[in-house]
Amino acid sequence: MNVDHLRKLLEGVRRGKVKVEKALQVLKTLPFEAIDCATIDHHRHLRQGAPETIFGEGKTAAQVISIMGKMLDKKNNILVTRLDRNKVPPIKRAFRKARYYPHSRVLTLLNHPVKIVGKGTILVVCAGTSDIPVAEEAIVTAQMMGNQVDHLYDVGVAGIHRLMSQRDKLMSAHVLIVVAGMEGALPSVVGGLVDRPVIAVPTSIGYGSHLGGFTPLMAMLTSCASGISVVNIDNGYGAAFAASLINRI
Repeated sequence: MNVDHLRKLLEGVRRGKVKVEKALQVLKTLPFEAIDCATIDHHRHLRQGAPETIFGEGKTAAQVISIMGKMLDKKNNILVTRLDRNKVPPIKRAFRKARYYPHSRVLTLLNHPVKIVGKGTILVVCAGTSDIPVAEEAIVTAQMMGNQVDHLYDVGVAGIHRLMSQRDKLMSAHVLIVVAGMEGALPSVVGGLVDRPVIAVPTSIGYGSHLGGFTPLMAMLTSCASGISVVNIDNGYGAAFAASLINRI
């Protein structure tokens, strides 16, 4: 339940249009609701401004459907991350308006229009084409959290002129998410150019000594550019959540 729905419920009670017993029934499961496979945090939207996200990896399609149904009952928009393609057909049959993004393995379902609450644009900058799935996870998440989002793809340091040609777009963003694999140098370059928060996302894309993302992770953590924060490997969702909180300030 989000703030708007809770306010509408309380206004209905105040005006006598909603019975107290009905309001109590709604509020009884507001903090959380236990079902067979999960304990759903319905209170998260009130605390953090975004509903609970369903992590699809490791869950069956039936479990995802059960959780989605309970969240829809509470008027929440739905965001499912890391959802394998083979689980999508039964979910789409249960919720025909659900939308699946195959590159990022994200599924969304809108119960109500997303209200823009961000103060500026979140810019997602991607080093290489192979990093796009992580970048798109960040983009969809940031959009679902009520932000205007723009992106720059394939502007890695191997051809730095590609990035420099977009300097106006870099400087106009309110928050930047910079996604890179290989040696992970791009966030340091962007961090040295802009006066805005930069959230760096290392990816698991690279050759052997890249160590599955550990090399760019360490490079980003030891960056000489100021103002850079780093999330875990391939964590586009976490980067977008942090950027959204910053973008509301």
